[in-house]
Amino acid sequence: MREILWTGREQRLIRAEDSDLFDVLEYVAYAEPPVSRTARADHARRKVMPLLDASQQEFIEFVLSRYVQAGVAELDTDKLTSLLQLKYMQVADAVERLGSISAIRSSFIDFQGYLYDKAA
Repeated sequence: MREILWTGREQRLIRAEDSDLFDVLEYVAYAEPPVSRTARADHARRKVMPLLDASQQEFIEFVLSRYVQAGVAELDTDKLTSLLQLKYMQVADAVERLGSISAIRSSFIDFQGYLYDKAA
């Protein structure tokens, strides 16, 4: 199977540099206007933050700011450990503030659904 290489060139072609590949594909397939990462993050904040405690909100806000700056690669589950270390220095400190690793992973994955729901 051949891997598809995402270079960002596709975003530039439709003048959507601050959007995701998802937006490029929706634009090509359905002529849907691209949604910026900032708009997606704002929508996710409104939906998910009331469901989280203060410590979780702080971490998800950190992840959202990284997503807006750097793009969808920041949401890869393989980056979770490095994001926790970047925010908390030690994974053990993150566990102390946020709960178990499985709970942290679950909230990290769950909030992402709000980025791509149709209301964004």
